[in-house]
Amino acid sequence: MAAVVMSSVAAPACEGLRDGPRGTVTEIVDGDTLLLDNGLVVRLIGIQAPKLALGREGHSDWPGGDAARAALIALAYKKPVLLRYGGEQVDRHGRLLAQVSVTGDAPVWVQQAMLERGQARVYSFPDNRSCLAELMSAETRARAAGLGIWGDSYYRVRRADRPADLAKRAGHYELVEGRVLSAEKVGAQVFLNFGRFYKEDFTAVIDARALRLFADAGIDPGKLGNALVRVRGWIDDRDGPRIAVTHPEQVELLATP
Repeated sequence: MAAVVMSSVAAPACEGLRDGPRGTVTEIVDGDTLLLDNGLVVRLIGIQAPKLALGREGHSDWPGGDAARAALIALAYKKPVLLRYGGEQVDRHGRLLAQVSVTGDAPVWVQQAMLERGQARVYSFPDNRSCLAELMSAETRARAAGLGIWGDSYYRVRRADRPADLAKRAGHYELVEGRVLSAEKVGAQVFLNFGRFYKEDFTAVIDARALRLFADAGIDPGKLGNALVRVRGWIDDRDGPRIAVTHPEQVELLATP
């Protein structure tokens, strides 16, 4: 079975995107949000940088938030950029969801550059899955080198065989690595079980809509029993710590059974 996300040498930019607006960056809000001189607000799709509270009640800065913002300032502030779309173009807040390229004599794919510097993690959606192989590759190189956030224990890859630790991370976006004990289809869902005690151990839950995307990609998650995988997503704690898998790229196959 082929890996869900294949390693490759990163390309200068992702292929097959639709060109969108151009503009000059006038403000960097945080490590994955910027403003343009034409009034557009852009969310850098495909990555998640450490969050800043920005005065919002009930929120706090994540470790490395200021460094991620500084990295984006260095890459894009006051520079001309081109927005490119690979999926849904606007989120519920009215922000444009785009891959961003600094144009000119020294073009830079901003998302890839942020990942290569260890200032963000790959973060994707079922309706926005373009460029993920290249972005995953950039993230992997930075993580292996311990760059940026990867030198902070807050962002370390978690172990699937430590469910008590994972339960404490409920409400957090995490990368979790371990061997799948069993892959079981129950009704319209597939459960990737990482332990024998299903009410306590870590589980990745793949729903019916996600299973259709897996099928379209030629991947059968029911064959992942005994495979070593890395799962990324938001932890919740329902019958043990879980991640809801909504699209195939959330599951990286590290070693076959």
